[in-house]
Amino acid sequence: MTTVDVVVPVYNEERALPQSIPVLREFLASPAFPFEWRIVIADNASIDSTPAVGKELAGVNSGKVEYVRIERKGRGFALKQTWLASPMDIVSYMDVDLSTGLEAFPPLIGSIANDRYDVAIGSRLASQAEITRSLKRRVLTRGYNTLIKAMFGIRFSDAQCGFKAVSREAAQRIVPLIADNNWFFDTELLILAEKMGYRVKDVPVRWVEDTDTRVKITATVTEDLRGLLRLRTGQPWRRADGKPKNE
Repeated sequence: MTTVDVVVPVYNEERALPQSIPVLREFLASPAFPFEWRIVIADNASIDSTPAVGKELAGVNSGKVEYVRIERKGRGFALKQTWLASPMDIVSYMDVDLSTGLEAFPPLIGSIANDRYDVAIGSRLASQAEITRSLKRRVLTRGYNTLIKAMFGIRFSDAQCGFKAVSREAAQRIVPLIADNNWFFDTELLILAEKMGYRVKDVPVRWVEDTDTRVKITATVTEDLRGLLRLRTGQPWRRADGKPKNE
């Protein structure tokens, strides 16, 4: 049976973890999710009670929930560490607030396990998606993804939704090429995947904006633009070992 790591990267989430992990665990243990699974709480240098909470959740759910302490901030860095160390067939991640409806997770994993895609992403811009968020965030998301398409000629629709899965083979080849350790990690992952010939599946999702989000819009936009220019100039996919997958 296909095995899946579900990584939940966290920083100072002592309140969110006890609420979200039991909900996620119950869903993964239900008949709706027909795969073997493990939840990995990836704590990237929290300074509150997140370590104690994470360890307690891992202890109560022994074998199904693992707590990993990473002594460095950055969501991208946490994903690099946990994904590359994973023994599972598929690695994935979702945001701790569970803003994305879990009903989309089985088709997300199934796209890789059953339909031979290499990467699957939750899309808030797909026609069947159901989104609750501010107009400002909608405009920024659509504008950002339009810019990516114009600069790189890619096909995926939503770079930044915190709901993604990658086959282990693709992750082992793509992730070492990713330079960013923060929020741009997602965009860099997807651009590299397409440029290296991997198949990317968009999965429509139901998504509700977290009004308590830690994302700082101005800083993130600046980081994203710098990242796009770096990729456009450096073209790191050309440094990949061997030929692109589709050649």
